[in-house]
Amino acid sequence: MKCSSLLRLALVIAAIAMFLTACSRDPNVRKQKYFESGQRYYDKGKYREAVIQFRNAVDVDQTFGAAHYQLAQTYSKLQDWSHAYYELSRTVDLQPDNFKAHADLANLLIASGGTDELKQAQEHTDLLLEKQPNSADTHIAVANLLNKQHKTDQALAEMKKAVSLGPDRGDAYLDLAILQSEANQLDAAEASYKKAIELNAPGANPHLALAAFYQYRQRYAEAEQEIKQVIKSDPKDTDSRAALVKVYLSEGKRDEAESFLKQVKQQFPDNSVGYRMLGDYYFRIADLDKAVSEYESLYKDHPRDLQVEKNYIELLIRKNRLDEANRLNEALLKSRPKDDECLAYRGEIQLQQGKVREASQTLQSVVTSSPGMALAHYELGLALAQSGDADRASNEWREAARLNPELIEAYILLSRYSMQKNDMPGLERAATKIISLQPAAPDGYAYRSLSLMARKQFSAAEQDARKAIQVAPQSSAGYMQMGNLRKVEAQYNDAESWYKQALSHDPNSADVLSGLLSVYLIQKQPDKAIATLNQQIALQPNNASFHGLLGTVLLGKKDYAGAQVALKKAVELNKKDVDAYLNLGRAQLGAGTVDDALATCNNGLRNNPNDYRFYMLLGSVYEKKNNLEEAQKAYQKTLDLKPDDPMASNNLAYLLLQTNRNPDLALHLAQTARRTMPELPNVADTLGWAFYQKGVYESAINMFQEAINLSEKHKQPENPTYHYHLGLAYEHASKPALARQHFERVLKINPNYSDAADVKKQLAQLKS
Repeated sequence: MKCSSLLRLALVIAAIAMFLTACSRDPNVRKQKYFESGQRYYDKGKYREAVIQFRNAVDVDQTFGAAHYQLAQTYSKLQDWSHAYYELSRTVDLQPDNFKAHADLANLLIASGGTDELKQAQEHTDLLLEKQPNSADTHIAVANLLNKQHKTDQALAEMKKAVSLGPDRGDAYLDLAILQSEANQLDAAEASYKKAIELNAPGANPHLALAAFYQYRQRYAEAEQEIKQVIKSDPKDTDSRAALVKVYLSEGKRDEAESFLKQVKQQFPDNSVGYRMLGDYYFRIADLDKAVSEYESLYKDHPRDLQVEKNYIELLIRKNRLDEANRLNEALLKSRPKDDECLAYRGEIQLQQGKVREASQTLQSVVTSSPGMALAHYELGLALAQSGDADRASNEWREAARLNPELIEAYILLSRYSMQKNDMPGLERAATKIISLQPAAPDGYAYRSLSLMARKQFSAAEQDARKAIQVAPQSSAGYMQMGNLRKVEAQYNDAESWYKQALSHDPNSADVLSGLLSVYLIQKQPDKAIATLNQQIALQPNNASFHGLLGTVLLGKKDYAGAQVALKKAVELNKKDVDAYLNLGRAQLGAGTVDDALATCNNGLRNNPNDYRFYMLLGSVYEKKNNLEEAQKAYQKTLDLKPDDPMASNNLAYLLLQTNRNPDLALHLAQTARRTMPELPNVADTLGWAFYQKGVYESAINMFQEAINLSEKHKQPENPTYHYHLGLAYEHASKPALARQHFERVLKINPNYSDAADVKKQLAQLKS
């Protein structure tokens, strides 16, 4: 009996084991276990672990729609938008009736903001309106789309409809509050934020959203109160700590922010986000020495924390400790060859090493692989800018700012780009964003003041300039902008005083010194400008920009020998100074050392192959060498890189006319140049010469007369070529008396004129 009982027990155990093994091999059971495990991790906020389990579930069953959807939700929590997009797309393919996924996908596409993405989003919202017209999610997505299309009133109406359909939806009230804030309905927005808090809105913490609203309105005490309430209710939350630091920075409380973050580091010894916050704070306020020191310590304490190592590499790059950064980064890439962050750092290092072409290629591959990486877009913009492609660079910076709205460096570069393009509304937009991110810093106010000044809003401009001084009296930014303002108002003594104050705060600033020099040059005091430059160079002998400025002023005086000495020193101190290279080439060309100018152009092009300005200068050099074939190629290359460049268009048109090539193209180019530079007499002359060669003599006469009039207007010496061309046009228009008058004028201006023999021949024929 006993043996048979044991046998039966063994058989039962074996059967159970076989059943369990069979269950573990059943794909439906396995995928469900992975899915449930992922859900548990998700509920605990362990999103990276959740990704692994949901990924395992879809590996078992590629058609497991629920797992794809939860993967999308998890990637969204991690702000991995490219993977979230893929998983949402897969979800709606597998589950066409998953309308929540359609709404999420529409919102993600809307957030991306591209034209194609908005068209795709419209397809999803149209479907939702057809299938789910009474769903709050539908109207939230529609409202977001309308808002992105700048249809604010319609967006508000849709969001209010969402609230009416889901009166218990805190997230709908939160979205409504954001729209009301953007529409400047501030009291209504505040009420909606409070309603979202009352309804315990999911997702973004409504207390933190209300705090950000208070911060924007400079109601700092209330902002702090909201954030501290979150910290009290959730002591492990790091987002609330970051929000409080932002408020402290807005108030200019840097000491309080630093002290608070030192406490946070102690409170979160095992939380990477928590113990990194102090180092990240130093990075944000541009105190790179403290940031490097902090991350050096973190790297020793947490050698396995990948994000710590990556941030440390980024800081080493910023401090130009390229060998250390490269060693650490390449070691990471050996084990992680497809890590796009590390590849972006490689591109950044290449850029710092002056390997612009390699950096562009590296960073372009990163943005292709990871289009959602803001840093890669930002660095690619820098590489493109160094290659002379400012327009594409600005597009990359805009994309970086869109992907990371707190990337203040992108807005600063967009501000500078707007200044170069004379886009004052664009400058104001970028400056206002800088102010919202760093209200206690001077740069945003100075940039906005500049944009207002350019549009003659002088009172508002002065208010912003003085605000820059108020928030940062130790910075040169506000004083410099006051100098700019007084200069525009022609109050030159005051302008000089403000610039000198700015220079006392930042004696190494080329921008400030350039402003001071401009005051002297406007008043026709170049010697005073040169004396000031020599004085500053004596104090800062290794400032490449100062030597470059000296070279530029001397070039303006046609002191080509002195200019070359200064510009060679500038290039020696900073081999990346493109402007110094260009001006050195111009000085050499002016001095008649054409071969030296050619060598300088070629040196510049080696590191800046896409900078159209070098090709423009190269064209002038070849013209001086009378190599018109190569000059034409250089001007054509300029236009390939910068289509419709007016000066290249003019010069190429003139060469085509001189060599009797393609008069139709020459006419088109000359008209392009004239549209952009209507005040230049030589441009009018080129267009006249094109009309002359086409046989349109009356139009030619008008342009040659315009060239002569413009020359007189700008008090330029009489140009015999304009009179020679006008004489030829009158002759062909059968107006011999007028032709004779201008031919005679040519010889009076310059008896040794290059075409004097032909002029004399024409006069002889007219007399006969």
